[in-house]
Amino acid sequence: MSAVTTTDVASAARRLIVDAHIHMWPAHTPERPWIPGTRPQLPEPFTIERVVPMIDEAGVDRVIIVPPTLEGDRLDYGQEAVKRYPGRFGIMGVVSLNDPTTAQRFPTWRDQSGVLGIRLNIAGDQARWLSDGTADWFWPAAEKAGVPVMFLTTGQTPRFAVIAERHPQLILIIDHMGVSSQTLRNGKLPEAVDQSVALAKYPNVSVKLSSAPHFSSEPYPFRDMTPHIRRLFEAYGPRRCHWGTDVTNSYDKAGYRQRVTHFTEELSFLSETDKDWVMGRAIMERLRWT
Repeated sequence: MSAVTTTDVASAARRLIVDAHIHMWPAHTPERPWIPGTRPQLPEPFTIERVVPMIDEAGVDRVIIVPPTLEGDRLDYGQEAVKRYPGRFGIMGVVSLNDPTTAQRFPTWRDQSGVLGIRLNIAGDQARWLSDGTADWFWPAAEKAGVPVMFLTTGQTPRFAVIAERHPQLILIIDHMGVSSQTLRNGKLPEAVDQSVALAKYPNVSVKLSSAPHFSSEPYPFRDMTPHIRRLFEAYGPRRCHWGTDVTNSYDKAGYRQRVTHFTEELSFLSETDKDWVMGRAIMERLRWT
């Protein structure tokens, strides 16, 4: 563990905390239906009214909204949060990788209220789009427009090595350490972390150290996840690692405040200056969020 310096203490005192991954959604209604066949992660809507007191109590300054699958490509609820609480919410928009016409919108993508980039959840049959040419249009279009991309796959992370190399100006952010729920069910968490570590050699790739409670088989402070978090941190460094909760995916496993203190109090290999970056400064810089 590093010795605590005066700089570390000052850093902790002014620390900005940003949750890099949270889902929010309103109730299903006839006027605002969910996508058929989708299910929420919690039985009750996870609304603005629930989120704001939660982040206030935990001392979290900002939140990045990742629209859940049941919302489709709608951004209006996130934009309502942006309007009601200026400066506290950002949004990752959603696109279909099999719809090249979307590229026409990329030059003005970040002009949309609150929108910081794009999030891709490449699941199931969509995995083949990474190898059959379907998604080839996306990477150069996002790179040219300067649109950052967060992504999650199941076992497809190595394919992003070629993408990162061919498109060095494209900002790529690995979600959840590169571990999906299916990866976890398949018992391949260490393998997925290995795949994410392998991408650290590309400067345009960074990683969210998010959803640790969901992946852990232990109670707080989730000691079985420490080696994986440390390995990724040592590979990417503090300026390319991002704290996030994905709180609704493991809501009953830990309180929201515990998800903060897991990183700020329980990971002894992080200096206070490291935490300053991981807990907020790094994702702000990566997404150019002012």
